[in-house]
Amino acid sequence: QVQLVESGGGLVQPGGSLRVSCAARLFTSDTRVIGWFRQAPGKEREGVSWMSSSDGSTFYADSVKGRFTISRDNARNTMHLQMNSLKVEDSAMYYCAAAVGPGSWARMLTGEYDYWGQGTQVTVSS
Repeated sequence: QVQLVESGGGLVQPGGSLRVSCAARLFTSDTRVIGWFRQAPGKEREGVSWMSSSDGSTFYADSVKGRFTISRDNARNTMHLQMNSLKVEDSAMYYCAAAVGPGSWARMLTGEYDYWGQGTQVTVSS
């Protein structure tokens, strides 16, 4: 059973920083894309950022480019999302998600995730 476990959310003031992490367990395929989407109450789900395990390619939504950085710790099978210059509109539940096998990048773009975690809340407020 594939597991994605998020951690690191919390409350931060506008302009502040947070790092959320995703521990990925029991993957059996080496072809996978892992990253983050978010959803705020009353808003559509938004793909935020992800990384391909095969070549390290990354994706960032326009809304977070230049502020968020995705990285991975292969030894710990963990993905991190460093979020800087946070804005009130970044407030949402952040979910770790993954797509595996052929077409995985395309499925991340369309939100057709194969696996996702329980989410961690990020609140940006003064």
